[in-house]
Amino acid sequence: MYSRLIVFICVLCLTASVGYSQYTIRQPNAIPLHGEWLFALDPAHTGEIGRWFADDQPLNRWDKVTVPHCLSVDPRYMFYNGKAWYRKSFPWQSTGNKRVLLHFDAAFYASTIYLNNQKVSTHEGGYTPFQIDITEFLKTGDNTLTVSVDNDTWKPGSIPGAKDNNQVNDPFMGWINYGGLIRPVYLTVETPVYVDNIKVEATPDLAKNTATVRVRARIRNASGQAATPKLLVTINRQGQPVTAQWKGQPVSVPANQTGMIDLETTLKATDVKLWSPDSPTLYTLTASIAGDTVNTRFGIRKVEVRNAQLLLNGQPIKMAGGNRVVDYPGLGSMEPDWLIEKDMRLMKEAGMELHRLTHYTPSEAVYDWADQNGMLIITEAGNWQLTPRQMDSDTIRAKFRQQFREMAERDWNHPSVIAYSVGNEYLSEQPAGQRWTKDMIAYARELDPTRLYTFASMRLNTLPKKPEDEASQYCDFISTNTYGNHVNVLKHIHSLYPDKPIFISEYGTRADGKDGEAGQVTHLEKFLADIRPLPYVIGASWWSFNDYKSRHHGTNPSGYRPWGLVGPERELRPLYKAHQTGMAPLTVEKTNWTPGPEGVHQLILRVTARPDFPAYAIKGYRLKMNGQTIAIPDLQPGQSTDLIIPVRGFEKSTTIEISKPTGFQILSQTIDLTNDTRTSNR
Repeated sequence: MYSRLIVFICVLCLTASVGYSQYTIRQPNAIPLHGEWLFALDPAHTGEIGRWFADDQPLNRWDKVTVPHCLSVDPRYMFYNGKAWYRKSFPWQSTGNKRVLLHFDAAFYASTIYLNNQKVSTHEGGYTPFQIDITEFLKTGDNTLTVSVDNDTWKPGSIPGAKDNNQVNDPFMGWINYGGLIRPVYLTVETPVYVDNIKVEATPDLAKNTATVRVRARIRNASGQAATPKLLVTINRQGQPVTAQWKGQPVSVPANQTGMIDLETTLKATDVKLWSPDSPTLYTLTASIAGDTVNTRFGIRKVEVRNAQLLLNGQPIKMAGGNRVVDYPGLGSMEPDWLIEKDMRLMKEAGMELHRLTHYTPSEAVYDWADQNGMLIITEAGNWQLTPRQMDSDTIRAKFRQQFREMAERDWNHPSVIAYSVGNEYLSEQPAGQRWTKDMIAYARELDPTRLYTFASMRLNTLPKKPEDEASQYCDFISTNTYGNHVNVLKHIHSLYPDKPIFISEYGTRADGKDGEAGQVTHLEKFLADIRPLPYVIGASWWSFNDYKSRHHGTNPSGYRPWGLVGPERELRPLYKAHQTGMAPLTVEKTNWTPGPEGVHQLILRVTARPDFPAYAIKGYRLKMNGQTIAIPDLQPGQSTDLIIPVRGFEKSTTIEISKPTGFQILSQTIDLTNDTRTSNR
């Protein structure tokens, strides 16, 4: 969400391990608590009684692990479900009146933190970040940090977690409850008055090409007296400063309280370049008060729904996507930078650009990649098939609000995040489901009114007879998990909500069905034939991009659910190429081949921007063939252009490749170099 620059004095010296260095910490002056920790299982939950957190605890029976650590894939503790303890000692020297914060980017699921024999804090939620002010608990010299983490979410009351309906196999959520300190742990040192969080809202005026930028800075005053900090803000784009005159009123923040500073400016047209998947322009905003500076990136773009369309910067877009389960052999739910790069690149080149990624919050590095390389993401929190009784529980509702807030406050500056989902596959036609949807969207809009809101419904396929019968009435656009009978289902949904665009948040079939991997390809081809005539379908997210482990019923004896375009190790299935070809935003057709003298021929290729699905404006795309790179003229959906290409030699075929302006190859096709006008895909 943002990075921090702080001046501090500290004697803590930690050597970076190779494994840990693969995990990005976004705050550049963070002090990582990575590498070797001590570790112990606590199946009987006796650690607190036995004071396993105490600095005089015997350590000879503790194991050693490397943090970040996923205990569920560690061969010593594989498939363990319950409480475990992590312990690390580190040296410290007083930093005077500065504040020291302990950060966890994620710890699954319920955590209790101890420092120097004292309980410091607790936290519930396995995928969202949290921080603790530990200043008063630190001491000069050696400090002992101990964390107990409980990954037992197979009981009602967790989010996500088990249902309370007493049905067979319902204690298991659809993916593995990978436990441990699964993301970085680190310290930061702050001035007594510091910027705790910053939100940037950049709204373009599409007619004037100007933009309004609003900054909301949350200031924490941890000193003993009131403060009136002056907030200084600068913007640059690709290293070049952007002129901005900021307007706002000074704010007095009482001692030991938090206050908000609001500033606003208007950027002139020459300084505005809109963010989009094919032109992911990013700005860096630097906000400073005395002694503290934070940086955050943002993009200028406008997302809206109108007349059953999704508009990005005023232009209709329809894009394919995929659901990505955070799961990799030997890593579980850990996401090193190399895996994020591998997965997101594979998704981008498969034509997956508009996603409801999964049912929980992935590493922020996922959204950094999406910002930099151009993806649109609907991010989801918490409610995975909660029962009506659970959705009406004040305790469950409070836990959801906390986790949603932590997610939103981390991710609200990412231009790739265009919408939030308040849940997946709950009984949205029942009163509890209706109340949940209405109330949670209202709560979320108070936090972030700049995004669209939805939830993934499985109940629209047959049940509702009237729009008020189902909770999608409260959404900005419809999200439906639909696994067959697509034409009838989608027409039915459209008849209920004719003004709302429809996003297919899940569809697909497994690679181990009766027709095997070939059946996945056939399913995709039939699906595209079904949805392309339906103008109100704006997106379709295949479940799932990758195979993943599960204990949910229907899982194979191998432990995997083989839904993916790729297997567990990201090996490509035939579906991957079929999806890449079918979801490319343009088609290429040979219209003429004229042999010439001395082996110099003329090839004419017709490039057409798809008019149906996916469909969006083509700008800056390139065709490569036989060492030549040819710019494709800008095209609106449905438009075509003919490329006249000289060809030398006597080959009977050649391969053309289409690349986006961002460099991603999205189509590879074999062209016949004879008088036969047919082409084939490779």
